[in-house]
Amino acid sequence: MIFVAELVGTFGLVVAATGSIVYDGRVGGMLGIGFISAMHFVGIAIMIFLFGRYSMAHFNPAVTIGFLVAGYINVKKIPIYFIAQAIGAFLGSFFVKYVIGDFARLGLNYPNYQYQPAIFFGIETLATFFLMGSILLSINIKRLSAVFVSVIIAGTVALDVFFFGSVSGASMNPIRSLSPSIIIGITDDLWLYWTTPFIGAVIAGVIYKSIFKNKKTVKV
Repeated sequence: MIFVAELVGTFGLVVAATGSIVYDGRVGGMLGIGFISAMHFVGIAIMIFLFGRYSMAHFNPAVTIGFLVAGYINVKKIPIYFIAQAIGAFLGSFFVKYVIGDFARLGLNYPNYQYQPAIFFGIETLATFFLMGSILLSINIKRLSAVFVSVIIAGTVALDVFFFGSVSGASMNPIRSLSPSIIIGITDDLWLYWTTPFIGAVIAGVIYKSIFKNKKTVKV
């Protein structure tokens, strides 16, 4: 069930995240960052609510590693997560291309090179740290319903996109960046999105583990 949940959840995440950018490009940028952030929120919240009980709703290799560091999953489960996420992401990008349209580079992330690389490297790391932190904290608040967990995590993503997207691209997710990049053949910025999300997630996981080191975790 983990495999199916991660595949379908990642598919939904990619469609919401990149599809909103593509659709905005299709209408000439009339909708803007507010619409894109809102669609991130809606899509991710729905996917977390539907599939969180089955796989803890990673939908992101960096989040999977963050959960590993925090002690929530066994290392043997990582290939299941990674393969499901990869399949879901590429299916999502193909869906966006052939159903929503081939605009805005299929929603590909890219940093703003008006800033120094150290700036957008740091911001992308920080954005992922906020994401992983919100995940770990929200799932540990007693009596917090699945709806509120979904809202907190999806809201963090939406705020990261709204405030940081114009600087670092606000991917926070290596596979979300990889699938459109490979399909359109533009891989220049993958170095950023295949380093910073893992760094941010690992930092959050280490901090969480050090604070709650005696807390019993539930492995999936």
